[in-house]
Amino acid sequence: MANYSRYHPRVATIVYIDGFNFYYGAVKDTPYKWLDFEALCRRLLPKDQITKIRYFTARISSRPDDPQQAARQETFLRALGTFPLIEIHQGHFVTRPTRMTLVNPPANGPRTVKVWKTEEKGSDVNIATYLLLDAFQKRCDTAVIISNDSDLAEPIRVARTEIGLKVGIINPHKPRYRSRRLQGTFFKQLRHNVLAHVQLPPSIQTSQGVIGKPSAW
Repeated sequence: MANYSRYHPRVATIVYIDGFNFYYGAVKDTPYKWLDFEALCRRLLPKDQITKIRYFTARISSRPDDPQQAARQETFLRALGTFPLIEIHQGHFVTRPTRMTLVNPPANGPRTVKVWKTEEKGSDVNIATYLLLDAFQKRCDTAVIISNDSDLAEPIRVARTEIGLKVGIINPHKPRYRSRRLQGTFFKQLRHNVLAHVQLPPSIQTSQGVIGKPSAW
């Protein structure tokens, strides 16, 4: 029997995961936050040889109403760090006072209110940077972006049209929220029913001890 892989080599692929975009689009308010991203990528791209998974995020701070929030994230990042294919890239948060317009201002009251606004900074820039760096260095045949952030439209276009890289888009949000600005070589919609089948084990044994799934998850 002929060796199929000899004549049809598997495509070398790097996956770029926009952590917060994925969280809010796919797993927030679900029991599927303890996610095995390596298993998910292999399920989404069964014909590809995944050589690296770049995961982009930022360290969060706990809030008074959720004092364990940062600890849960730290546990999850430690779990992801046990996978040799996964490389974590961190941005940062910026908190600043800003004035926002009220949706229903009182008839004789102010139309705006001053609030603290927290924004995650760096992930989109980091994704764009590593996408183009990997493309210029020819580290992969295909790049796959798991995000619905329209700010990535231009680096994706440059990678495709100027460098000739095949770029796939996987939308982690519901189909009706898909950003049409993200134009890849191919597109896939993440089906949320797959998440239940790609969960990490409840505990992961490492040389430093056991990493356990957060109880709130």
